[in-house]
Amino acid sequence: MNLSMTIPMASSLVSIPRVLVTLFFISVTLNGCASFSKDGGLGAVQKTTKDFISKDIQWVKSLEDQDSVQSRTEELLKKPLTVNDAVQIALFNNKGLQAAFYDLGISEADLVQTGKLPNPRFAMLHTKNNGDYKIEQSFTFNIFSLLTMPKALQIEKRLFEQTQRQTAMEVLRLANETRKAYFKAVAADQSTHYMQQVRTAAEASAELARNMVKAGNWRKLDQAREQGFYADAALGVARAERNKITAYEELTRLMGLWGKQTQFTLPERLPDLPLTVDESNNIEQTAMDQRLDLQSLRLQTEALANQLGLTKATRFINVLEVGPARVLEGKRSDPYKKGFEITFEIPIFDWGTARVARAEAIYMQAINILAETAVNARSEVRQSYKLYRSNYDIAKHYRDEIVPIRKRISAENQLRYNGMLISAFELLVNAQLQVSTVNSYIEALRDFWLSQSDLEMALIGKPLFSSGTGSPMRDNQMSMSH
Repeated sequence: MNLSMTIPMASSLVSIPRVLVTLFFISVTLNGCASFSKDGGLGAVQKTTKDFISKDIQWVKSLEDQDSVQSRTEELLKKPLTVNDAVQIALFNNKGLQAAFYDLGISEADLVQTGKLPNPRFAMLHTKNNGDYKIEQSFTFNIFSLLTMPKALQIEKRLFEQTQRQTAMEVLRLANETRKAYFKAVAADQSTHYMQQVRTAAEASAELARNMVKAGNWRKLDQAREQGFYADAALGVARAERNKITAYEELTRLMGLWGKQTQFTLPERLPDLPLTVDESNNIEQTAMDQRLDLQSLRLQTEALANQLGLTKATRFINVLEVGPARVLEGKRSDPYKKGFEITFEIPIFDWGTARVARAEAIYMQAINILAETAVNARSEVRQSYKLYRSNYDIAKHYRDEIVPIRKRISAENQLRYNGMLISAFELLVNAQLQVSTVNSYIEALRDFWLSQSDLEMALIGKPLFSSGTGSPMRDNQMSMSH
């Protein structure tokens, strides 16, 4: 329920216009404090991401920006892509990231709008009866908005900072997903190459078996076994090529490429396993200090705390308009009675308890979400590091133990074959097993690089843990064994 009063001007009220003038200049000053930045807030995002990845980001807003991004992308695509090249291309071209940048524009617009007073309100009443007039005129300002503006600006600044953290998180998440997709694509390509070697060896073995059967020197059962091995190997190649297509297209989507740009090339093999691994000293505390999702939630919680305080402060009155007014009653030539008008809300039906309860519930909800995220963050970083170490140990075991053993066995079998101590079939089977071992090492190496990416992400924000994609060789290992 609103109460509107027009009070005649008295000598004690002469200062009202001066107060309004003062409030007007204050409002102009506050309006000037909230203005659009030159970079739309992207500079803070770039500064945050530079602490984790040394890559450029660009908000494409014009044809010039698009041409610049296109030129740099084409330059990177001229040579086989490194993982850093793939990440940079994704940061330039991914349209989902460009859409996330516009969250900055939306949030900054809310901030600037909060720093602006509502427009003044002009009201007029004009009636006439047999030459008698009643004319009322008022020009009022929403003084309550002016009084609450500093608090509202503080809230919106926190929300804008939160949006900047969230946008930085999107940049780093895209970079992380691109790294993982890159390693999957390179591993899939390398695995396909080795599976083709398996198929070639199996095809030679099957052909030799057919010739031996024709000559009467081989049993048909043994020929069927070799033919089955070749059929399984061919199926393994098909599965490897299927995985390669999936991995390549995932990387292509993340990099935002289309048309001729999709004909990019990748290196022939994954990066070598590092000589050492990172230690886990204070890894949980590091995550607590630098995870952007926690920073974003803290800013949101601060904003909600301020919002709760503002809601409590305005639970009884949230409308207060003041301004000069004048009234004429009588003949048109009679003088106006000058005064001012005050409009405010009387809390008869709504005491604001529901609004306060809602604000309190939202605030406590945010507190618990922040606490849950902190607990989960500690668990996620521990899990990431343990998987990182485990995958490193597995890949290292393949590199230092299993692969060298297979090579020694292969060398010994070659000598035995040269001495006519074993048959060509045994030599082919050994070659197939060696390729299978190398292919398993490729997968172990891929899993290590994926787990390293997960660990890096766990120190920044919530990771999406990688799971083994499986292997065409492993899918067929049992059926291909003799």
